[in-house]
This record gives sequence, C-alpha cells and structure tokens, in this order.
Amino acid sequence: MAPYSTPAGNPGFPSPIPSTTPLTAIVVDDEPLARQELVYLLEQSDGVEVLAQGTNGIEAVDLVRSFQPDLVFLDVQMPGLDGFAVLKKLLDKKIRLPQVVFATAFDQYAVRAFEVNAVDYLLKPFDRSRVLKTIEKARTRIAAPLETPIESNSDSRIDALLKLMEEQVQAPKASSLRPQIGKVVVRAQNRLLLVDQREICYASIEDGEINVFAQAIEGQSNCRTLEELMDLLDPEMFWRAHRSFVVNIQHIREVVPWFKSSYQLRMDDAKKTEIPVSRAQTKRLRELFNL
Repeated sequence: MAPYSTPAGNPGFPSPIPSTTPLTAIVVDDEPLARQELVYLLEQSDGVEVLAQGTNGIEAVDLVRSFQPDLVFLDVQMPGLDGFAVLKKLLDKKIRLPQVVFATAFDQYAVRAFEVNAVDYLLKPFDRSRVLKTIEKARTRIAAPLETPIESNSDSRIDALLKLMEEQVQAPKASSLRPQIGKVVVRAQNRLLLVDQREICYASIEDGEINVFAQAIEGQSNCRTLEELMDLLDPEMFWRAHRSFVVNIQHIREVVPWFKSSYQLRMDDAKKTEIPVSRAQTKRLRELFNL
C-alpha cells in the first residue's frame, strides 16, 4: 500500500482513513528486540501496515519525509535525536506530521508526550491489548483531524508547538532534579507502616495488588499501579526491571545470565528472590552495571 497523499489546499491534514483500511506506520527504536516486538504486534493487529523501521532519531526524520505514514512509533531515548527532538525537527523542516506514539521504558515521559499532543505512549515491554487501543486512538484522530491541534496548519499553532518543543528539549530531566522522597506507606498486619524507601528491596504487582518487600517488612501499597508507586520513589534508586517488578538497584545482589541472552536479578532479601529482566530492559541493565 502506497502512502496516502494530502488533499490539495489543505497540507496540514491527512485524508480520513476508512475503518477497513490499514493504517501505514513506521517504527523507530534503537533497541532491536523492542522494535521487533512492536512491529510483530502491529502486524498481528491486521490494522496496521509497517512501511519501514529505523534505529535512531535522524533516520526517523528521513523515514517520515520519505514514506509520509499515518502513524509513527518513536522511542523516547535514541542516539542522535530523542523522540521529542524528532518532532521538533519535523516541524522545523515543515514536514507533515503523522500521528505520533511515543514508546518508552520510563513512564515519567508520559506527561511530556501528552503535552505535545501525541496520540498515546506505550510502556515497554509492550502489551498487545494496549497496542490495539493505541491503534484505535490513532484511527479516531485521523478520522477527525479538525480536533487534532498538532495537525493544524495554523501558523500560530505551529509557532506555539515549536516553542513548547524548544522548552521540552532544553529542559533538564525532571527526574534528575527531583529530591529523594523519604517514606512509603505499607499495609501490614492491619497496620499502616512508614517504610524508608532505602529499605525497600523490590515491589511487584499480582492480581491488581501492589506488594512491597523491605528488609524486615512485607506488605501492600495503597497505590493502584506500579506507575503510581514509582512516582513516590527516588528514580535514581528504583528501576522498572519488568512489567511486574520494580527493584531497588542498591539491593541487587547478583545478575544471573538466563536463557537466550536474558537475565535475572537475585535480590539481597532473606529469600534471595530472583526477578526477571524484560527484554526491553536488558539494555538498561547493561548500562547500569557495565555488562
């Protein structure tokens, strides 16, 4: 399927796409496993045709210009240009913007994604049902372009978005400036205990309940999701190693090589708990410990 063309006289808007027509997309991510996983899920959806793949922000700009896809999936952290800088470069070059989905292993970028009016953001490792929801969001956006400010051809809209992108690209990461927050509430034995986060080894989610494991305490958090819990924790100390696990880096006792170039983490709690590292987080693990 060839990329669609924009109607004459209205260069800011893509043509509405019938619900039976696959969306065209490109996927850009410097992590091969994460990129392949997302491409596989998109192709299995029967609603998206992946036209091309890229490995960095510079390639992303060239691919968007060449293929003019309906949808682009951008990793946030990439060499050359990060995902937000890609958006700014497209605007600077006056290249028609597709609908944008940010893919990231770090949920603190979600607010920034929505500030620049992205369709959605996907958290690694990817979930099939979540990807399908994102596709439907994108299809809805394309069917109603007048409600999509990022697609507007108004000079004032473009100027405002350029200014916002300039601020986002230049601003220091909020996580690096955030002070360490002291204690976390844990429910254990019908009591609400205040646990110093430095004592927390790891947290997990099972059947919708967040379990917190500290050196001397095991209990439940009032948070509904691991994302909410992560907002309370020091991002320099805690890491989302897997969709179901958050670990305190200081309490990792051993990195255990596992099957097919994967790893497990052996924690320093009394049970020496072993926690899987998702494929999407393997690169981060190697960075942390120079593996």
